Amino acid sequence: MKGKYVVSALLAAVVSLAAFAEVTSLRGAQEIGDTNAVAPIKPVPKMQDKLALEFVHQPPLIPHSTEMVQINPSNNGCLQCHDVDKYRRTGAPRVSPTHYMDSNNKILSDVAPRRYFCLQCHVSQSDAAPLVENTFKPAGKFGQ
Repeated sequence: MKGKYVVSALLAAVVSLAAFAEVTSLRGAQEIGDTNAVAPIKPVPKMQDKLALEFVHQPPLIPHSTEMVQINPSNNGCLQCHDVDKYRRTGAPRVSPTHYMDSNNKILSDVAPRRYFCLQCHVSQSDAAPLVENTFKPAGKFGQ
């Protein structure tokens, strides 16, 4: 009986090692312990036209740099231009009404806490090559 457990444990170890050996990294053939050069941050245009959406319910893309925008629990720099009482003055798109609803669809006077950290969903664009092959095609009329 003890022999079965030993054989099972050895077999599991061999299978685990074989599976681990096939794992590849975006870093290429570089060993995990090796130090690699940090890739330069791709430049983000200071301002560009609104970008087309690629699929239904896609969060709008940010057509400008967010490098100096501060977002933390006490300050959301995005709302300085995009909040409902400021967007007309700044010419920025208004925050969606859905961002003022809590998880029970109750309307709030401020942006809902679950929608407060804008950069979780909205991203700035840069002209960067994809890290992995991508065959995604926009759905229907999207991407035009």
